[in-house]
Amino acid sequence: MRSRSVPALATLVALAALTACGTTEDPAEDENTGSGSGSSAAPLTVTDARGKEITLDGPAVRVAGTEWNVVEYLVSLGIQPVGVSDVEGFETWDSSVQLDEGVTDIGTRGEPSMDTLATLDLDVVFATDEMVDGALEQIEENTPVIVVPGGDVADPLGTMWDNLDLVAQATGTEDRAAGMRDAFDEALADGRTALAEAGAEGANVAFADAYQAGEAVSIRPFGEGSLIGGVLAELGLTNAWSGVEGLEFDPVYGLGQTDVEGLTALPDDTAFWYIANDSEPDVFTEVLADNSVWNSLPFAADTVRFPDAIWMFGGPASMEQFIDAVVDAAS
Repeated sequence: MRSRSVPALATLVALAALTACGTTEDPAEDENTGSGSGSSAAPLTVTDARGKEITLDGPAVRVAGTEWNVVEYLVSLGIQPVGVSDVEGFETWDSSVQLDEGVTDIGTRGEPSMDTLATLDLDVVFATDEMVDGALEQIEENTPVIVVPGGDVADPLGTMWDNLDLVAQATGTEDRAAGMRDAFDEALADGRTALAEAGAEGANVAFADAYQAGEAVSIRPFGEGSLIGGVLAELGLTNAWSGVEGLEFDPVYGLGQTDVEGLTALPDDTAFWYIANDSEPDVFTEVLADNSVWNSLPFAADTVRFPDAIWMFGGPASMEQFIDAVVDAAS
């Protein structure tokens, strides 16, 4: 699986963030009193996405994250993780927060190294429900695990906040989480105002990424149920993918699958925006440069590539970066 791909999904092909909007300062003492390092803090119990109650000795301090969204939550909340899956990949695809030097790479996101985790003296491991069979159970043999959902098309933004709040409860950083929500709401309001002033309110927008496998080009539309789709809706924009007949989206991340010919179903007035990364070829400007179908599309010449390393499946910090990029693209 390529380093930037979302967790393995049976319905999708594996593939595929600017100054940080999050914070890496140490949390205030009253927000995080520690747990596994001899703290006298009272035990706390949280209920994770499985409905399972996990009791910790106190707010977790020594933590690891197996998926990049939970890593971003942690650092945004002022908790530097001891272990992170695929550190190089995280630093390539998510620029919203910065990891401390010396963080331990614990292996792949879907199947972290049990041996490495066992050496880190962790209070808890934060994971999503997108891991290989048996991995969670193996980790739990030595360390508590708190599971958050990878996403939910029914309420992508609500799921992001639920995830953040769960991580904040387990780390004693609820006040910081509340501040992040206030800052995000302000960013949304400012974004809506800027788009209205630019005359872009209600505009048709198609956001995507793409990759090449052999000779074939695959394009991933971000539907209404994606985290990106949720933010676009809050900004008052219209998701052009919703009008494409027959296009289906997975139930976790709200991602679809199409090809170049599929783009011909988009409205002529669509603003086509996409994410790429210099670590891979740019499909739209390099691979499709001489493609007659792509070049015939009315929006091809005005397509906008968003800044690299905005993690499309991240947390409030990444989504604030995305809001800034939307305003820039529409201005």
